[in-house]
Amino acid sequence: MQYFIGIVPSEEDIKKIMKFQLQWENNELPNVVEPHITVKAQGGLTSDMDWLKDVEKVCEDTTPFKLKLSKVDFFGENVLFLSVESRELYKLHKEIVNAVSPEKDLIKKYMELDDYFPHLTLGQTHWGLSREELRDMAELTEEKLSPYPTINVDSLRVYQEIEPNKYVKYLDIHLNKER
Repeated sequence: MQYFIGIVPSEEDIKKIMKFQLQWENNELPNVVEPHITVKAQGGLTSDMDWLKDVEKVCEDTTPFKLKLSKVDFFGENVLFLSVESRELYKLHKEIVNAVSPEKDLIKKYMELDDYFPHLTLGQTHWGLSREELRDMAELTEEKLSPYPTINVDSLRVYQEIEPNKYVKYLDIHLNKER
């Protein structure tokens, strides 16, 4: 069983992003997972769930914050995404990775800590789109999705893989609103 931790936009923004993604019938990404920003990838999030208390503790010590989705960009030619602006997110990512303490090879494999680049994926070749479709999607992103939302981050969502390449909500963990 695999898990990862993410931040979810508002329901309204999720619907808008998914409607946009589904304009490309080959885009399988919406069938894999809802739109999100990964905070902590799978490395170290084992099925024994020992890590969950550590993540909950980090969330208890974290005040809600805002992040801004911004410009559309690519990782190479294979992944199209919206970038994220938020200093607080980098800090939260680092604290969660340090609390979970995955092996160094897993940190490298999942591009965490120094390699962490928060983003919201719109489509990628791995999930069915061609490079040409990604370029077409990029051209329409500004028109269809802007103005890009600011997300109020007051909780994190733990996702669980329920079948190969299908992730759903397992648990939401609230940040500390009292701090």
